[in-house]
Amino acid sequence: MTFLTSDSRLFHLNAVVKPEWIDEYGHLNMAYYVLICDYATAAFWDRMNEPVTLEERDGAEYAVVETHVNYMDELRVHAPVVVTTQALAADTKRFRIFHSLSHAEEGYLAATNEVMALGFNLNTRAMMEFVPRARTRLQETVRAHSAIERHVNAGRAIGQPRKR
Repeated sequence: MTFLTSDSRLFHLNAVVKPEWIDEYGHLNMAYYVLICDYATAAFWDRMNEPVTLEERDGAEYAVVETHVNYMDELRVHAPVVVTTQALAADTKRFRIFHSLSHAEEGYLAATNEVMALGFNLNTRAMMEFVPRARTRLQETVRAHSAIERHVNAGRAIGQPRKR
C-alpha cells in the first residue's frame, strides 16, 4: 500500500531504524513505531512555536493524552523512514495530528498514528491554554492542511464487528 506523502504543506521528519529497535522477529518492534511518531510530534510542536525554543517557552508545552496506531507493514533494521504530519484540528487547549510513517525509499506506508494533545504547563504541572503564538500557528496550520485529503485511518476507532 502506498500513501503519497509529498505534499509540501505537510511536516516531514526523517529517521533511520536503529538496530536496538528490532525485535526477535527481525523487524521494528511496535513500540518504536510510536517512538518515531513521538519524535515527529515534538518536531511539529517546535514548528508551532518557532522561533521560540524549548528553553525559552517557560514551561508552555503539550501533553499527549491519546494515540491510535495502525500497523500496516514491517520495517527492518537501517530502513530509512519519513513521517509526514497533518494537523487535523486545534482549539485553545487541544490539537489533533495525524502521522503517516513510510519507508522513505520504497514508498510503502508502514504505520499511521493519530495523536491528541493538550496544552500543558511544565512548571505548574497543569493543563493550560496554548500561548497566543502557538495557538495562532496551530489554527493556521489546520486551515492549510484542511485542503489536503485525509488518510482513511484518520478518526478511525478500534472496533470489532459483532458476529451475526
